[in-house]
Amino acid sequence: MAEENEPKSEDWNAAEGEGGGDGMSSERILNQDEIDSLLGFDLSDDDGGERTGIRAIINSALVSYERLPMLEIVFDRLVRLMTTSLRNFTSDNVEVSLDNISSIRFGDYLNSIPLPAILSVFRAEELNNYGLLTVDSNLIYSIVDVLLGGRRGTAAMRIEGRPYTTIERVLVQRMVEVVLSDAREAFEPLTPVTFTLDRLETNPRFAAIARPANAAILVKLRIDMEDRGGRIELLLPYATLEPIRKMLLQQFMGEKFGRDNIWESHLATELWTTTMDVSAVLDEQQVPLKQVLELKVGDTIMLNATPDSLIELRAGQIPLTRGRMGRRNSHIAVRVEAPLTPSARQAVQRF
Repeated sequence: MAEENEPKSEDWNAAEGEGGGDGMSSERILNQDEIDSLLGFDLSDDDGGERTGIRAIINSALVSYERLPMLEIVFDRLVRLMTTSLRNFTSDNVEVSLDNISSIRFGDYLNSIPLPAILSVFRAEELNNYGLLTVDSNLIYSIVDVLLGGRRGTAAMRIEGRPYTTIERVLVQRMVEVVLSDAREAFEPLTPVTFTLDRLETNPRFAAIARPANAAILVKLRIDMEDRGGRIELLLPYATLEPIRKMLLQQFMGEKFGRDNIWESHLATELWTTTMDVSAVLDEQQVPLKQVLELKVGDTIMLNATPDSLIELRAGQIPLTRGRMGRRNSHIAVRVEAPLTPSARQAVQRF
């Protein structure tokens, strides 16, 4: 009996499973691969290229900020100036190139600095804020080797596991001062900015000039001295650039970074030749609408003014000045008794 019932129970379970499948066919269950794809985790690519899904949103280091066209022009000018100044500084054939300009959070940048390195904290005097200039170890040893008479064609000797000596720090400081002087000249056509070196640090924790979540502009420069060289990274927080943000948003560079003198003079000429209606108001009264509708020819309206009262000159609704009514030859005239009012001067300045 047991042998006869056994296949029946299997058929019953199979039928029961089919019935359950029909009931659950309307639901969609994600498998493990789909869950990993949604969360952005891929076990086959730990350091993989682009992250996707929720992981990309949480761990994103890039910041989407508005583009600053004038800042790109300033850094292109900085590259040309640094090429000349570093050649004079090292007496060697130096080539400076701009790798890229990107936006990054300040905390993420500090965590990404390859150590050992020297971090130079500088102050933008006119902007009343700070910036950061990072010199990597390859460039540090290359500069020391070049300035102290190292042979060409040999790689700079690099000793790991020791702090930088006083001589190395002084030589790097001199190079940083040259770079900051070039940065001042690069910003000069846009706005005067003086960059002064504040301190040198080797620990990123002591070079914190902004909150970790604050956004900043990161500029990566490559310096090549024949078979030697390294990188300089210039970081400017957006808070530092905020006072000159409107200048950096200009799209085109003329003789004075975006100003077109031809159109400026043409607009000024047209404004000076434009005619404007000026009204002389002796008095104003508010009366009921019924009284206005009952006015007839010959009725007299009494004004709260005398022949010596001051009248107000207006351009539309903007009061300009005050004066006295009189007569000049056969014309009624107004003699101005006061300068333009503050509101009128503001309106003129807007134009």
